[in-house]
Amino acid sequence: MIRTGLEKLDEILGGGIRNCTILDIFGASSTGKTQLALQIAVNSLQVGGKIFYQDTTGAFRPERLLDLIRSKGLDPNLLNNVTVGRITNISEQFKNITKITESDFSLIIIDNVTDLFSYEYPKEDQMREKTSQFAKYMAGLAKVAADKKIPIIVVNMVRKYGENEQENLEPIISLFTHIRIKLSKNSFYEGQVIMAPLKVSQFKFKITKEGLVDMSEAI
Repeated sequence: MIRTGLEKLDEILGGGIRNCTILDIFGASSTGKTQLALQIAVNSLQVGGKIFYQDTTGAFRPERLLDLIRSKGLDPNLLNNVTVGRITNISEQFKNITKITESDFSLIIIDNVTDLFSYEYPKEDQMREKTSQFAKYMAGLAKVAADKKIPIIVVNMVRKYGENEQENLEPIISLFTHIRIKLSKNSFYEGQVIMAPLKVSQFKFKITKEGLVDMSEAI
């Protein structure tokens, strides 16, 4: 089990992130999605984890991960236990499922999981093919999580539909993820943990140089 570093969130999750689980972190830009994923990565490294971080947007910054490692007083050489894959197309994203299967990684992070699917299938008349390919990809991830008995974290975006906001490819991703965490910001940062259609829990947090912290700790 990997702790998230947020006491309230860990309490909601029953102690942290369990093996065989696909955890979906989604929300608007600058709400702490990648920060939370990196924070979980550091907590995994702290207990001997070996991480495969798949970057589909080119936004990964090793120096931020190193800052978080140092903020915990950990050995900077732990960064050597993180393998980063720069993924530039859907074909590579699919091939990395095989790479995970043949590896000894203990945690997989995919940031951003839907970006390339939206890029390669931008037209309305391509929606059927896009959803079909994405469903096939998510099914592959689910099999890997179960077979390898490891957690997989996917980071995702939201899109505006008029006045409403919806997770990108939500009808598909909700079928294959066990826990969904929506991050948002109004006058404060807030997270919603969706573990079942009728079970939604909330937590509040702030973003600091040391990562995400519970609201009570940040005051």
